[in-house]
Amino acid sequence: MKDFLNHFTWFFDGAILFYVILIISSYLLLAYYSAKALIEYLRVSTFINPHELMASPLSPSVSLIAPAYNEANTIVENVRSLLAIQYPQLEVIIVNDGSKDNTLQLLIDAYDLVPSNQLVHYQIKAKEIKTIYKSTKPVYENLRVIDKANGGKADALNCGLNVAASQYIACIDVDCVLAQDAIIKMIQPFLSGSTPCIATGGVIRIANSCIIEDGRLIDVVIPDNLLARFQVLEYIRAFLMGRMGWSKADGLLLISGAFGIFDKEIAINAGGYDHNTVGEDMELIVRMRRYMIENKRKYRVEFIPDPLCWTEAPSTYKVLGRQRNRWMRGTIETLLQHKVMFFNPKYKVLGMLSYPYWLFFEWLAPIIEIVGLLYFLILLMLGQPNYIFSLSLFALVYAFAIFMSTLAILFDEYTFHQYKKKRDVFRLLLVALIEPFIHHPMVVRWGIQGNIDFLKGKKSWGDMTRTGFTKKEKK
Repeated sequence: MKDFLNHFTWFFDGAILFYVILIISSYLLLAYYSAKALIEYLRVSTFINPHELMASPLSPSVSLIAPAYNEANTIVENVRSLLAIQYPQLEVIIVNDGSKDNTLQLLIDAYDLVPSNQLVHYQIKAKEIKTIYKSTKPVYENLRVIDKANGGKADALNCGLNVAASQYIACIDVDCVLAQDAIIKMIQPFLSGSTPCIATGGVIRIANSCIIEDGRLIDVVIPDNLLARFQVLEYIRAFLMGRMGWSKADGLLLISGAFGIFDKEIAINAGGYDHNTVGEDMELIVRMRRYMIENKRKYRVEFIPDPLCWTEAPSTYKVLGRQRNRWMRGTIETLLQHKVMFFNPKYKVLGMLSYPYWLFFEWLAPIIEIVGLLYFLILLMLGQPNYIFSLSLFALVYAFAIFMSTLAILFDEYTFHQYKKKRDVFRLLLVALIEPFIHHPMVVRWGIQGNIDFLKGKKSWGDMTRTGFTKKEKK
């Protein structure tokens, strides 16, 4: 029995070490590709004049679709922010997805809305639209508000796709605040390059504690709430060192549902948003890419590293847990739905690298962590722990986590320098030191719960309570 235990321990320790080395190597490779892409983007962007696009009568039209469900706390200010976006041909479509509060009435009162007789061509299956509203004020002539029965975010986005009149679709969470030049920067990949671009995504940043007035971001500060600070660090790592790298490697599987632009024709041909998943943003990108590959059409998906979209992050563990639980379930649903891609050379980088990465390092990572912890506890109970190996592995993982977080902060400071005050950057560095002990265990817990809820067949989103953006004086 002792020999068996020794052999098993040797094998399991080796497997864990191999997994750690593999994930560290993948993160370093992504960081390398991200650095190259950021340097290239900064170099190229110096030669681009966004004002030329604004002045050009040939600028392509864009329809911005924002689903809204029980958003009474923030809806008027957020719509004002969307209407303030600088772009010559922009249609703003707000989809009231059967809100139970007074979201619709607030919009009607604030923007003088009246029913219109606009006809709808249902190219994608979606719940029937009750009413389409337009404003009586000429200044809001590009605003449309759709009122429909509740069907979830995917159904609301599909309704918006059916109503949209533009060539390109910008999908955004209604609680987000966009930079005024966000559409200008995000549309540029569609207008350049010999290979058609079918989708672009941008960096999402945390707006908690930032100064926002009349739907515009006035000043960027680090959140007062510690939980929101953890998310700031997570978002910087995920976007500047994750998605930027995958974009450079042509393996991007996800454009955040908070803000992305898509080729309307391709999105519709691929079937629109899937009603049967809670991860509709990731699933649509995967399906659009599969559609292009399976129809032997050249394409590309781009990522813009500019901080173009600011959103209110959950400020309580209860609400954040619901969000991360849903993200995990959405990831599992998407991976299982497109399992044909797994190590399938037909899908090139997507099948050989992106899909395996998301499977082993996104879906299974929390499970592997918990198994490793239980394994150590069992050995501890049996009096057989390898303290040297365990402590060395912990030190390696912790040091690497600090290194990656610090590198992400440096990336952010070198590129767009969002936090002007040195104390804000110092606070982020402090957060990096404590995140592995305080925040990461909760993320693992939510990942495990997401797996359990997926097995139970849970499909609900859960309430995502928001407090709304408040005005505050600069310090």
